[in-house]
Amino acid sequence: MKKYAIIALALLLIPAMAFANGAKEEKDEYVFATDATWPPFEYIDEDGNLTGFEVELVPMIGDAIGKTFVVENIPWDTIFAGLRNGQYDAVASGVTVTEERKATIDFSTPINKQGQVLIINADDAGQIASIDALPEGAKVGVQIGTTGDFALEAYPVEIRRYDDIGLAIEDLLNGNLEGAVCDSLIAGDFVLKNENYSDRLVIAGEPFTSEDIAIGVQKGNAELLGMINEGLQILMDNGEFDALKAKWGII
Repeated sequence: MKKYAIIALALLLIPAMAFANGAKEEKDEYVFATDATWPPFEYIDEDGNLTGFEVELVPMIGDAIGKTFVVENIPWDTIFAGLRNGQYDAVASGVTVTEERKATIDFSTPINKQGQVLIINADDAGQIASIDALPEGAKVGVQIGTTGDFALEAYPVEIRRYDDIGLAIEDLLNGNLEGAVCDSLIAGDFVLKNENYSDRLVIAGEPFTSEDIAIGVQKGNAELLGMINEGLQILMDNGEFDALKAKWGII
């Protein structure tokens, strides 16, 4: 009787010993954070649905490798702290790869290249041909904590920081700013596609930065990074990645 009891106890201890030796259960679901204020990458549509290029791309990457990848809407000002604290597994939110961010975040294969541009009122197009033409002390709006925010520090302007780039655009239209800065794709969406703004706003000059956009994971999370890159490569090879970019008007 004791013999069978010992065998049963040993069988019960095997999972615990495996866990103690570093084995861990495979995750059923991976959560990717996004700040849904950046069309066409991620935004809330008229019906209240979370949508956009990256919102569709993330689950496609998961499907390509047989994993479940989901997207959750997280405010930008807390998005990187939440990644560091393990509140979610990755960030897919139009994130620009920078040397500073690479110190704490590992990045996937780039999913797009873009730059920062200056948006101005159409009436000012004759006076402001580029960001370099802004007068010293000009008030320029930007979303706080973005690469546009950092890039503006190199210019002699008064930086007005907002939680949402849409708020900066509204202030620009109301005459409270001389310009607003954001990613070229986002600017194109506001200036070229939004019927409320298309005849009132223009982009001044060319992008004044060049940036890679990628998906970020916690520093050292090689397993998840490998899965993301594997899924991306499958989508790039089979044409689904380019088809999705074309759907969202991303060049």
